Amino acid sequence: MIVVMKKGATAAEIGSLIARVEELDLTPHPIYGEMHTVIAVVGEAVNVEPEMFLQLPGVETVTRIGHQFKLASRQTMPEDTQIALNGTVIGGSKLVVMAGPCSVEDRTQMLETAHAVKEAGARILRGGAFKPRTSPYSFQGMGLKGLELLAEAREATGLKIITEVMTPDAVPMVSQYADILQIGARNMQNYGLLNAVGRTQRPVLLKRGMMSTIQELLMSAEYIMSNGNYRVMLCERGIRTFEPMTRNTFDLNAVPLLKQLSHLPVIGDPSHGTGRWDLVAPMAKAAVACGADGLIIEVHPKPEVAISDGPQSLKPERFAQLMRDLKPLAQALGREL
Repeated sequence: MIVVMKKGATAAEIGSLIARVEELDLTPHPIYGEMHTVIAVVGEAVNVEPEMFLQLPGVETVTRIGHQFKLASRQTMPEDTQIALNGTVIGGSKLVVMAGPCSVEDRTQMLETAHAVKEAGARILRGGAFKPRTSPYSFQGMGLKGLELLAEAREATGLKIITEVMTPDAVPMVSQYADILQIGARNMQNYGLLNAVGRTQRPVLLKRGMMSTIQELLMSAEYIMSNGNYRVMLCERGIRTFEPMTRNTFDLNAVPLLKQLSHLPVIGDPSHGTGRWDLVAPMAKAAVACGADGLIIEVHPKPEVAISDGPQSLKPERFAQLMRDLKPLAQALGREL
């Protein structure tokens, strides 16, 4: 349920409502707005009627939430969520581009790429220190050393860092280095990991699983938010279909649909969505045209020798051209890059 308090409701009235919710073994999630306070009530509320809350002082309206994803639903928060990150706002009027290599390989590669993507206009540096791979014999990432190289690149450029965390016990360590925690497609339904990142206040980029529905993606976001972390971004990165000409099928339907269903920012990943560098630019533009709040793009100074995902990585000069091409498109849509 969504309980909307009256304008000017007192702290005592809000506290009374929260206490009543807890008496019913439900969980209150208060959202404090400029005009109203909204309390999202989640849990097994089968026998709880709205009248139980309507009779309390300070309550204006009570509405049942129609979706299973309560906290991620636009019913709960009609306004778009904006995630502030030390001067960068994700989900606002500006498009935010995250760029960098699939894997952290060495110091020279990271620093060269970081300087290049920053000069082109990226705001956040991506790079994998831990890499879940299909084969156990493939490169699995540099681990802690990779995190240290990302931190050095941040120090040198001022870019914020996004990197993947793979296990619940690694969340504290990765959080020491990363500004944004990425949950990869293979871990979208790793509920222990979702609960762990939900107990942090680090922003989370949640990637859609390669065979997951939009509903399942939103329910995974709900796991994170139900633990108290509301700073979640949803990432469309392509799904597996019968088409063999591309790595995945970039589901552009998901972008506007997610924006309708949820208040959370939506990020497009045309690199994984296509698996082909020559398709990244057109699909990046398409994602922006569909309403994406940002992009995450793989960039490598020498894709031909990249340890992972070389075929879908843009060279720095191609990335710079894409950023130039995106500016007039963003302007036409009433946004900035």
